[in-house]
Amino acid sequence: AAVDIQPACLGLYCGRTVLSVNGSVETYGDCGVCPRGQRTDDNKICRECVGSPDRYDWLYLGFMAMLPLVLHWFFIEWYSGKKSSSAVLQHLTALLECSVAAVVTLLVSDPVGSLHIRSCKVKKLSDWYTMLYNPSPDYITTVHCTHEAVYPLYTIVFIYYAFCLVLMMLLRPLLVKKIACGLGRSDRFKSIYAALYFFPILTVLQAVGGGLLYYAFPYIILVLSLVTLAVYMSASEVEFFKDLLVRKKRLVVLFSHWLLHAYGIISISKLDKLEQDLPLLALVPAPALFYLMTAKYTEPSRILSEGGNGH
Repeated sequence: AAVDIQPACLGLYCGRTVLSVNGSVETYGDCGVCPRGQRTDDNKICRECVGSPDRYDWLYLGFMAMLPLVLHWFFIEWYSGKKSSSAVLQHLTALLECSVAAVVTLLVSDPVGSLHIRSCKVKKLSDWYTMLYNPSPDYITTVHCTHEAVYPLYTIVFIYYAFCLVLMMLLRPLLVKKIACGLGRSDRFKSIYAALYFFPILTVLQAVGGGLLYYAFPYIILVLSLVTLAVYMSASEVEFFKDLLVRKKRLVVLFSHWLLHAYGIISISKLDKLEQDLPLLALVPAPALFYLMTAKYTEPSRILSEGGNGH
């Protein structure tokens, strides 16, 4: 298409919208913010996002979708108590809430009614923070060009969290009131109260650190899954393989951490070369196996007793 000679469009993310197209000639508007669903090309022209999220983008969205679910499960387990029989049903309800919220979020995203979404490609970290790159041509007037250059990876997370919160408020209180017979009246809704705290925290985290999370989430998954696994196994005093086999709950927790390990490894490697990346998944059980084999040698009581005998 022919490009008119116009004054330079300043700013990293400012662009001209296409007003009309006559054959191969396009007419452009003034330099400014691009409409939602568009971003600037190399010629500072706002172009519609027509691509699809790549594998890494989907893995990032999966990570952001898992955060509220994992927190739901943690606080349900934390407040349900050992004798409560309602924890399993609450876990399943939380999974249902997040799953339905994810599907509905995809359906309401463009194109509406489809599980596919169109997106702009993420090129660099600054794409997530366009509000920091508004130009001031005369050092007095600021041209506001803030728009979602990573459409829709930034806003779709907020939409998902909103649906999660609404579904939780519709489903969970009724369920907890019916089945949480093993808990006191004041303890029944503590997992719901916890969600009312962590959802705003997750929202602020996405608003401020969305771009940083996009590049760092695989390593965050690996570090947190390793730390939480070590803390859980030490707090539960898991020392031998038979301890895992006797208590199925511990086995479920172990497999859940293994899935997180695998997710982190897949996110780092992106599975671009299957013959090189798939063997890395064999490392998933390594931390747990190492802990189980060495736990008996690092038991505090044994170290203290041997130290006392030495003196």
